[in-house]
Amino acid sequence: MLQATTKLCCGIAHDHLRRLPGLKITAMQKDMRGLLVRGSHRLPSKIPHYIQRLMGKETAACPDPDRAISSSSSVDLSYITQGERALQRALSILQQHTSWQAETVLDTRATVSSTAVPGLGRVFRAEVVLAVPVAWLHQELFERLEQMPQWNPALSQVKVLQRVGRDTLVTHEVTAASLGNLVGQRDFISVRHRGRRETAVYLVGTTTHIEPLPSQEGCIRAESRLSCIILQPLAGDPGCTHLTWLLSMDLKGWIPAAVINRVLPQCQADFIKHLHQHLSATTYP
Repeated sequence: MLQATTKLCCGIAHDHLRRLPGLKITAMQKDMRGLLVRGSHRLPSKIPHYIQRLMGKETAACPDPDRAISSSSSVDLSYITQGERALQRALSILQQHTSWQAETVLDTRATVSSTAVPGLGRVFRAEVVLAVPVAWLHQELFERLEQMPQWNPALSQVKVLQRVGRDTLVTHEVTAASLGNLVGQRDFISVRHRGRRETAVYLVGTTTHIEPLPSQEGCIRAESRLSCIILQPLAGDPGCTHLTWLLSMDLKGWIPAAVINRVLPQCQADFIKHLHQHLSATTYP
């Protein structure tokens, strides 16, 4: 009797709510998905957690066939939150840490320095000015991410596993095997997030453990604690870009800290060298 009464009450309540014009579930879903697409990097701080949970449950049941992005599930929101937190941490490092120590690298095209950050260890900062606009660099380093191994020999594969809105990606990167490499082959599962502050574009990355993917054979699964590339128009010359790259990694395995502290800044310098060569050989519209 009690069970039947409960079902009856729930049915009446559901039927009553369904008729109210202000409580259309489909309209709520569309509005929430619109918020996700229009400004995903602001979601964690603007939308309460209980609304985020509702978004995850309701929109997953009603996918939009016209948009080739993942549904706004709770996992998607977790990716966005990870990316936003990494961005805030990078901004904090840039604002608070002023005692940077110069690092020696083979290529003088970029200047590389480092500082110790609690919770991250050694953070390396590379800086260079490139003679291309921010928009072009942004396309190469975010929109055309999977093509990066074509010009960066340090990588053998970059694959986008998932797109969350317009500003967040989940990626799998595999480093290239090379003779004489002190570190050996590594692979990474990362959240990559795009943010904007005034005229600057921020491309941030950090390891995620949410996406299950077995390690590549012969690879060690390493972790990117923090990677943040800041692209800013050069003052007085918007056709050039000032690039700043913060990097902190845990390469795993039995590698002495002294080796890691020598390898990472050189990797940054090599990346910038290959990026410069690629940009020089590329014709842009």
